[in-house]
Amino acid sequence: MAWDEWEQLKAQAAERQSTQMQLNQVDPGGGGVRLPPDPSNYGNLQTSEAGLAKIGQHAFDLYDKLWTKGRSAVSTSDKAASDLSRQGFALGGGLQHVSTRWEEQLGSLRDACAHISNHMSVTKKLHADDEHYIRRHMSTIATLDASFDERVGDPGKKNPVYGEPSEKKNKKDN
Repeated sequence: MAWDEWEQLKAQAAERQSTQMQLNQVDPGGGGVRLPPDPSNYGNLQTSEAGLAKIGQHAFDLYDKLWTKGRSAVSTSDKAASDLSRQGFALGGGLQHVSTRWEEQLGSLRDACAHISNHMSVTKKLHADDEHYIRRHMSTIATLDASFDERVGDPGKKNPVYGEPSEKKNKKDN
């Protein structure tokens, strides 16, 4: 494909795109701004220990595979870069640069996988601890609330012993 042909195709594509209208969503009716749905409609965020463990295991497996398979070409690339540089080719330095950057990026990716794997283990434990903490406090609150249930009369009604607010005012004034 010639350069002129490429430029012509790009111009035609841009022209077609500019003359078309594309809707990304349907107007909800009534015009105006569409509000996002209420988050309570989605339910509660839930996770299970099995789900977290599976994510952590996949991250750990990827970590191992990146070490064994991601580095397979590093030694041959380094050797080729060295040979090319020794023979006076500038390509040797470029190849060495690519190989070095590949190892750096591979190390960063492996670090991220290790971080994810470790984080899933920690998250699993923290969620379990949080769940136990919340249950303990909820049961403590329920016990405490029950112990203060010394009402006279029906639950939810004011205790007549304390009188009405208007009666209290009159007693203070006297």
